[in-house]
Amino acid sequence: MRDAIAAGRLLPMAAVMALSVLPAAAQSGAQIATLPEGSPVSFALTAAGGNTVSEQTYRGKWLIVYFGYTFCPDVCPTTLLEIAGALDKLGPGAEAVQGLFVSIDPKRDTPEILGAYVKSFDPRIVGLTGTTAQIAVAAKSFNVFYERRDTDDGGYAYDHTTLIYLVDPDGRFVRALTGDAGAQQIAEPLAVSMRAGR
Repeated sequence: MRDAIAAGRLLPMAAVMALSVLPAAAQSGAQIATLPEGSPVSFALTAAGGNTVSEQTYRGKWLIVYFGYTFCPDVCPTTLLEIAGALDKLGPGAEAVQGLFVSIDPKRDTPEILGAYVKSFDPRIVGLTGTTAQIAVAAKSFNVFYERRDTDDGGYAYDHTTLIYLVDPDGRFVRALTGDAGAQQIAEPLAVSMRAGR
């Protein structure tokens, strides 16, 4: 089912696929600078329905956090599909986990659009957006790089960090996983951290 959904989202955007791939030079530089383990993270953003949430909202939950945007034709939907798969693999343990997809494109990603988008992957994932300033603060907290790039057709795409961030129930960074990690590669280190309580 999810494979069909993902394929349906990817095919209409195939023409712009090359425009959203993070250049290797930008990617390598952006991927290196991860947070020190135990660093506190912070954000104040808007979820579907317009309610404001922050890192305090999810105290007591393990977080899987990914920054991207709904117009991303390949990396973002693929990563969300794997995060959804990781939640499935965690079984009952997924009740202690919250998946968060933070948009870096507030112009196009309204709370309503984000809400519908993430539900197409898994209803347990929450989409978050905000003002340009709020997103910048959240990205800085996770040390996320993103940059708008205008395209020849008059539109735009984003180059961005493609790491997946794991955060403990106290709101502290645990580790980052590469954006091409599969569901098992996401679930395993999270399950280990959950059992260890860190």
